[in-house]
Order: sequence, then C-alpha cells, then structure tokens
Amino acid sequence: MVYLVGAGPGDPDLLTIKGLKLLHMADTVVYDRLIHPDVLMHVRPEAEQIFVGKAAGRRCCRQDDINRILVEHGRLGRVVVRLKGGDPFVFGRGGEECLALASAGIPFQIVPGVTSSTSVPAYAGIPVTHRSVSSAFTVVTGHSCREGDDPDWISLARAGTLVILMGLRRLPKIADLLIDAGMEATTPAAVIASGATEDQVVVEGTLENIGRRTRHLASPATIVIGHVVSLRSWLSWFEPASAALSGGDGALFDLAARASSNNPPVVIEPAPTVTL
Repeated sequence: MVYLVGAGPGDPDLLTIKGLKLLHMADTVVYDRLIHPDVLMHVRPEAEQIFVGKAAGRRCCRQDDINRILVEHGRLGRVVVRLKGGDPFVFGRGGEECLALASAGIPFQIVPGVTSSTSVPAYAGIPVTHRSVSSAFTVVTGHSCREGDDPDWISLARAGTLVILMGLRRLPKIADLLIDAGMEATTPAAVIASGATEDQVVVEGTLENIGRRTRHLASPATIVIGHVVSLRSWLSWFEPASAALSGGDGALFDLAARASSNNPPVVIEPAPTVTL
C-alpha cells in the first residue's frame, strides 16, 4: 500500500495524527525537499528513506522517476509513505502519482495535509477571508509547466484575495499583468518566505512595488494579494527572530513597542489599510 501523506507547510507540529501513525509503520518513506527534519525523526530506523526533492531551476528526480519508485516499492508489498509538503492534492502532483499507481494496479490512500495556501498566510497574521474585506479567495500557481498554460490573470484581477504559490521568480511580471487587467496598483500585497518555520520572513508592499521589495527573497514563498494583507498590522502573532527585519525596503515592525503595549503594532511605510 502506498500512502500519499501531506506533511503541512513547515512547522512539524502541523503533521496530522494519521500521518504520524503511518510514519511509524512505514517500510519506505519517499520525501520532498521541504519536509522538516523533525518530521523524519518519526521514521523507524530500519525503514528506507528516499529523497526525491525538487527546487526551482534544479531537479534531483524527474516526476517519472518518482512514479517508478512508488510503483516498484508498492509492488514489493511494502508500506510506502510518499511524504509531501503541504497537501498532496494542492499543486503537489499527488494526482499524477495516484494515476501512475492506479495504472500499475497498486493500492493507495490519500492523507490530506495542512495546505500552505491558507496556513502560511495565517502564520503571517493574514486571514485569506474576512467578512468586511474579502468573501472569497483563489489559489493559483505562478509557475506553469506548459507554454500558454498561465492562469487567467484578467479574471483573477477581480477574484478577491489572491494566493499565489511557486510564483516568486515571476512576481514582477504577474503584478504587471494584474495591474494591466484592472487591479489597483495600490492593492496591498505580501510575500511570506519559508512560512511557518523559524526562518519565516514577511515582506509587505503594494502590487506596484512588491516585486522590487522581494528581490532578495528565496523560495519557498507564498504570495498574498488583496486588502486582507492590511489586517496583518493587528493580527501578526508569529515572530521568529529572523523576521524582526523584513529586509529590503519592506515594512519594518517595532517588535519592542508591540511587546510593551496593547496597542496595534507600529508599522513604518505600511500598505494602504482598510476600514473595519
């Protein structure tokens, strides 16, 4: 049996109980680049661990190779855990891997994980919906595998909160496309790099300048565009040491003032705020 298990966005404590139980049972664990090392500590010492991580512009294994590994180990009758960051079915190629298993006659199960599309913004103090601000959110990929398969940015410019995964390198171009499609250049935007980890960094700005402000950041990064970003001034709760300064010319939070006052945190050069 092959289990596709979502490990969550970064914080190892967000692994589900079912995922944890399966790691204790697994004979083979096939895992991605973004799996926190503390999650792998739950794997039995005698179990085989196979790294198949990918990174932007670099590949360790092709998807066909990963499919082949899952099929081969499944045919041996092993308990196989395919461990993925976030949720396997949200831009995780879980569907492709399940199709390969189904075609080979290998039984499988899906163990959903906490998706980064909502949890990483939450760790940055950004709710993707709010009754007074945005009643809907859309999750899209900023990276397309096929030419001409880009999202419909014209429609997305009117879609409420926009969450973009795997789009950091293309962010300046995406921002231009959204502005050309009618989204206000002053729309608040944020990029959360290494979200839900101790290395988390949040940079805020507007649609017009967010690409320039985030040139120093590296993947993985989650992009949030919409007026819900302004709520971070009140709702930010997770402040790892590395996030004391957002870097570049992004917003600077006075953490000492926050610790000594019950007032909303001081934000220098904030994105436009909304009235609640």
